Amino acid sequence: MALELLKASLVESAVVKRGDYDYVVHPLTDGIPRVMPELLREVTDALTESCSFDCDLIVTVEALGIPLATAMSLKTGKPFNIVRKKMYGLPGEVSLTQMTGYSKTNLFINGVKAGDRVVIVDDVVSTGGTLWAVAEALKKMLVKIVDIVVVIEKTDKKAEIERKIGQPIKTLVKIEVVNGKVVVL
Repeated sequence: MALELLKASLVESAVVKRGDYDYVVHPLTDGIPRVMPELLREVTDALTESCSFDCDLIVTVEALGIPLATAMSLKTGKPFNIVRKKMYGLPGEVSLTQMTGYSKTNLFINGVKAGDRVVIVDDVVSTGGTLWAVAEALKKMLVKIVDIVVVIEKTDKKAEIERKIGQPIKTLVKIEVVNGKVVVL
């Protein structure tokens, strides 16, 4: 799992400040610049190889987890479900609050039920706010989380986030921002 395209694209990424937060602008985390099919293929192949698909479905969070979950679904034959930023008011809808390093948003889960076995896929883990909120909501719904896989780890708090969630998080690459530039560790 060399991930040369991913690593090269990360090093070339722009970094913008959002308050005190260094936000990395990358095709797989923002869709900017364009997402090249070779990069998406490399990353989804690696994500798929890194986790168990003894599950009922793949769960991701709107919006940038969607291309990852779509490609993984096509590769594995497992359906996927999107935790949305929009309330639909459907029966059984579950609301949760996501807090990231730069924002707070309400999210809504539909179409996932007690007893489902899921793999959570996301583009980046930084503060862990999104993963924790989604994992907690799913656990309260009596959903079994089989695996959590994330493309980019941008934190030195992964062990703390894993303890809080109560489950390991598998990541493909770890980065940090040094002097406004992305460094792949």
